Amino acid sequence: MKQYIVTGMTCASCSARVEKAVSKVSGVKSCSVNLLTNSMGVEGTASDAQIIAAVKVAGYGAKLKIGEKSNTVSNTGTNDDELLKDQETPILKKRLVYSLIFLSGLMYLSMGYMMWGWPLPRFMADNHVMMGIVQMLLTIMIMVINQKFFINGFRSMAHKSPNMDALVAIGSLAAFGYSTWALFAMTQAQLSGDEGAVVGYMHEFYFETAATILALITVGKMLESRSKGRTTDALKGLMKLAPKTATVIENNIEKTVPIEQVKKGDVFVVRPGENIPVDGVVIEGSSAINEAALTGESIPIDKTVGDQVSAATTNQSGFIKCEATRVGEDTTLSQIIQMVSDAAATKAPIAKIADQVSGVFVPVVILLSVITFIGWILAGETIGFALSHAIAVLVISCPCALGLATPVAIMVGNGMGAKNGILFKTAVSLEEAGKISIVALDKTGTITAGEPKVTDMIPVKGMNEHELLKMAYALEQKSEHPLAKSIIEKAEKEGIPAEEVSLFQALPGNGLTAVWNGSTLVGGSYQFISSQTKVSDVMLRKSEQLAEEGKTPLLFTCDGKLAGIIAVADVIKGDSPQAVEELQNMGIHVVMLTGDNERTAKAIGQQAGVDEVIAGVLPDGKENVIRKLKENGKVAMVGDGINDAPALTRADIGIAIGAGADVAIDAADIVLMKSRLSDVPAAIRLSRATLKNIHQNLFWAFSYNVIGIPLAAGVFLPIMGWELNPMFGAAAMSVSSFLVVTNALRLNLFKIKDARRDKKMKNKMKKKREEDKFFKMEKTLNIEGMTCEHCEGRVKKILEEVQGVSQAVVSHEQKKAVVKLSKEVPDEILKKVVEKEEYRVLGIS
Repeated sequence: MKQYIVTGMTCASCSARVEKAVSKVSGVKSCSVNLLTNSMGVEGTASDAQIIAAVKVAGYGAKLKIGEKSNTVSNTGTNDDELLKDQETPILKKRLVYSLIFLSGLMYLSMGYMMWGWPLPRFMADNHVMMGIVQMLLTIMIMVINQKFFINGFRSMAHKSPNMDALVAIGSLAAFGYSTWALFAMTQAQLSGDEGAVVGYMHEFYFETAATILALITVGKMLESRSKGRTTDALKGLMKLAPKTATVIENNIEKTVPIEQVKKGDVFVVRPGENIPVDGVVIEGSSAINEAALTGESIPIDKTVGDQVSAATTNQSGFIKCEATRVGEDTTLSQIIQMVSDAAATKAPIAKIADQVSGVFVPVVILLSVITFIGWILAGETIGFALSHAIAVLVISCPCALGLATPVAIMVGNGMGAKNGILFKTAVSLEEAGKISIVALDKTGTITAGEPKVTDMIPVKGMNEHELLKMAYALEQKSEHPLAKSIIEKAEKEGIPAEEVSLFQALPGNGLTAVWNGSTLVGGSYQFISSQTKVSDVMLRKSEQLAEEGKTPLLFTCDGKLAGIIAVADVIKGDSPQAVEELQNMGIHVVMLTGDNERTAKAIGQQAGVDEVIAGVLPDGKENVIRKLKENGKVAMVGDGINDAPALTRADIGIAIGAGADVAIDAADIVLMKSRLSDVPAAIRLSRATLKNIHQNLFWAFSYNVIGIPLAAGVFLPIMGWELNPMFGAAAMSVSSFLVVTNALRLNLFKIKDARRDKKMKNKMKKKREEDKFFKMEKTLNIEGMTCEHCEGRVKKILEEVQGVSQAVVSHEQKKAVVKLSKEVPDEILKKVVEKEEYRVLGIS
């Protein structure tokens, strides 16, 4: 997506006009205009010159944002700092001050003298025409000060796309024009000596109405501008984090250079208290790094040689020397800023209704104003009465509230997420996340830590845990197996010294052997060790119990005698059970996907508390599982590995753990910077709060116009005696947009970690389960001919391709496959597909 800055937009009708004009350009696939940030995101092959020309033809200005590469025009764009800087509020404030100075004089004449008899100089008190001329001049001054309403309004009408400024301009000018006519008529009456007519024409002046409309709309615009500026505070805060300089080493000399001059491969130093300038890897020294700026996590992380560091994080203790790995737009901070900015440039689906209304809103209001005027004239009312109601219709109508209802809430919600380490890539993902009814969690690295740890040590009688670990450490230190690393890590943590072994050898069948201090050590799985030595029934039961708990028991022998068992497991993260519980309390069905065997998977699933475990899923099978889950509701997939990317893409919402693979992050719709599962319910909670806020804003915007326009037109006058002065209509219009923006700002107070107010949504899957219609049937196939995990994978794949089969769990060791069905599938079909792959089905139960 390429981003542009659009100038001259003042309301939702403006953004709708620009979007419509650019969408018509040949080669444009999609266009999204954000009134809040005055930005436009365009996807397609159209040239920059074509897009900018289309915006200009629509009556507005456009230029590329700095950082976007132009394909046809020189890039003299605007950077994000300039874009987000509140430049409008100071101008509006200045306009308002001058307007109020002249308006106070005008109100003194029109209200103070006429209604309450406040004193006036004799030359005005005795001369009504003179007083009228002074009122006209004061009104003209206010109109000149607020000339932007007239320039933008009439320009929009010239381009056949009237906007809110057109409504204000027409209303104010109509009041001024009618008052000016009354002033000339009064002058003629005074010259002819008709004092009664002169006094009568005094009551036909609407100069104060014309001026007050402009002043009050300016008040509203200023309040709206200030509030809109606050909605981008989170993005501004991220930009301020970016360091401006770096201390690099050139020819063994430290040199401070602008951040833009740091290149990949440069060596830079960071002292305690300084911010890290770019992403890099530590090559010397160690320190505690505070990463709160990126992840929201306040606890510092220890970093040493070989560890990655990110730009904008703070070095709290030691002196470190690093090598730059990602600079400029490639740093983690820049990518976060880009994600937040891109999300602001996209449009949520819920905004489409408001956009459609905004596109025709102003012409309809102008038509209603004309109908109101003609209607009251035909009803026998005076021109002044009819004009007053017609003007009230024009000035009370507010397309801005409609246009801002969605983008302000999206911007604030997105900023809240960024501050808490939750990045929504688009407005669509922020809206849709709250509608999720099923969450599929990858096991490794998502529910679990992704790193095996020693969980249990069970030595035989006559040996203690220390001796067992010392023996296992000596054997495993030369192994490259992931499980060996957990034993090495445990021994090093216990302070056990490494001892040399000889004749180290990895044996077929998952075993190791070596000679240590003259003794032969052997280690491996129960199947391997039981073939080497006798294992007592007690140790066998303990091994089986550990396996049932989802752990991997490793058995060790010394000189042919069993020494003990060390259990290793990929332990679940501390926050996983709570995160799963919070999701379930929201009415979400939680599924765990894993390639592990069913016994291990169920043990982990039980610890995490998930609703359903789908085991034996091969990497390329996750996408198929997600596809089937989507038949029962909106699905979110949470994962971190490269093999999760297809499933993340297939899901309605893909959520990537931030510490995972770049491919997974690229494929996801939401990125969790903290790599904590508890951020999944937090993201859904924030999405629901944002969607609720949008609904409130849209309800207010529509209700305001639906009630306000008939009130201004005088529809309630014959029935209830209600009518609306144009000045109060202008005040209401000013307040409407301000209220919408202020309501969106309430999201800044939302506590995304507070689960106490979570509400359960209707869950299609849970309802089906209650009715015993989903996953009701289960069949077990006894299969002969499977000899390895590859066989398991083949059988699983062909079974899950059968229509009606929701899941297949296959074990070559038990020689069976358990299939779960969403509808009845004949045994003959299941048997046929399996035997087609040259396996033999002995029976189906």
